Amino acid sequence: MKKRYAYGFLAICGLVLAGCTTGGNKTDGSNAAEGTSGTPQEFNVVVQQEMPTADLSVATDTISFSALNNVFEGIYRLDKDSIPQPAGAAEKAEVSEDGLTYKIKLREDAKWSNGDPVTAADYVYGWQRTVAPETASEYASMFAVVANGKEIAEGSKKPEELGIKAVGDYELEITLAKATPYFDYLLAFPSFFPLHQATVEEFGDKYAATSANAVYNGPFTLDGFDGPGTDTEWNYVKNDNYWDKDTVKLDQINVSVVKEANTALNLFQDGQVDDVILTGELAQQMKNDPAYIAQPEATTYYIELNQRDENSPYRNEDLRKAISYAIDREALVNSILGDGSAPAVGLVPEKMTFSPTDDKDFTEEAGSVLEYNPEKAKEHWEKAKKELGIDTLEAEFLASDTDSTKKLIEYLQNTLEENLDGFKVTLSPVPFSVRLDRSNAGEFDLVSSGWGADYADASSFTNLFVTGNSYNRGGYSNPEYDKLIDEANNTYATDPEKRWDSLIKAEQTIMADQGVIPTYQKAEAHLRAEKVKGVVAHVAGAQYDYKWVTIEE
Repeated sequence: MKKRYAYGFLAICGLVLAGCTTGGNKTDGSNAAEGTSGTPQEFNVVVQQEMPTADLSVATDTISFSALNNVFEGIYRLDKDSIPQPAGAAEKAEVSEDGLTYKIKLREDAKWSNGDPVTAADYVYGWQRTVAPETASEYASMFAVVANGKEIAEGSKKPEELGIKAVGDYELEITLAKATPYFDYLLAFPSFFPLHQATVEEFGDKYAATSANAVYNGPFTLDGFDGPGTDTEWNYVKNDNYWDKDTVKLDQINVSVVKEANTALNLFQDGQVDDVILTGELAQQMKNDPAYIAQPEATTYYIELNQRDENSPYRNEDLRKAISYAIDREALVNSILGDGSAPAVGLVPEKMTFSPTDDKDFTEEAGSVLEYNPEKAKEHWEKAKKELGIDTLEAEFLASDTDSTKKLIEYLQNTLEENLDGFKVTLSPVPFSVRLDRSNAGEFDLVSSGWGADYADASSFTNLFVTGNSYNRGGYSNPEYDKLIDEANNTYATDPEKRWDSLIKAEQTIMADQGVIPTYQKAEAHLRAEKVKGVVAHVAGAQYDYKWVTIEE
């Protein structure tokens, strides 16, 4: 069932919202409570973008991963403290001394939403499908840590040779290509969830094209989803076949895409929705509302520059540095975004990963070269023009079409044109799915991109920009950087201190090059109704988990 909202002329407090209140309060997800007797257990949520896909094997984005995390489940699930805990597994994995073999006993009471048991074969099939070249999964690269995963993705080995096998109906044996310190987090990540083979094969290329074309094994099932990239309303309905259904109190979650922050606020204040995201002036104006929550994320936004072609001007280091120095990141987060986001200090975000020796924050040890310096911007711009033999440069700036992103790129357009005389920027805000497609195809000069950590380790960011990585959409390439990442991922995989040092040096290398240009570390400003308790938001991995939510009037 779809829940449609009245987008009419709702009463609001105009531009003096700072004095308005909604009667809500903060909820941090730390103490999920029982629902009040007789209170409808229905949660109405607004998101800012359409869902690009409901297929576990091809999902890449925050919206899809949050949805899939609630309607599917893997070997582990992140708990309220973002620690991986047994979910599809009956207990923690038995890990060999060398860290290469994981033996996992699955729970025998787990079922798909059609009543079929969830078995070891479902995990084997799901992993093999995701890594198979014909699936064209951008997340296939994450399976490189599994034995033969890299070779399968490259087409030199068959999916059946992937290092995962069903020892019995409810026991898995996983063999890694190399010891992987963060592998427990991958076992809680949607790309590593199981798939129901008969359903996938029944629908073929239409699998997951609608919510009816799939079965689910999570706390909820997907309902009312009519198509990737276009549908603006869908639901999560409590899964009565879920093994832990007694923990799940919500009957239904209604999701609606609202791109305009003003409209989202209107709906919240009118009581039609329970959770909305605010940006810019509205976020600043509502900061004192008791329903306001600034939700930090391990997400860095950055500008990728198209360096794929050997004649691209963006291969010029001085040009990249000119662009970076021209950006006032403090003004960006305080005056434009206003949602609790912080100026980026590097590619890897703050407060996500810490030294194995002294718990020092990664960003503190790596240091930062990012600063607003119009004089240096002009100096590097003049050098770039001379080296490139140009007087002017025109650039198309690709981005998603949400309110906040449009304000972001408008600010960047203004500051770049103001500080770099002769640099002309044309803005191209497009729907999220279109932005992804064009980014993948290299159809941009500059693109505003963002990355949220898949797991709480610096490699979730540093791996992205190795030469040839599918997420390295700008085509940045530096042999020294590649060498350092190879050391961290392979040579020093079981030596935490040396691995840490390699990751620090890699961060310093790409930032010295300004191979990508970080702009800000994201936080989301929410208004969440007082009655909503137990929302769990993970800083890394799939963002939201609604398993423990209750509604209390």
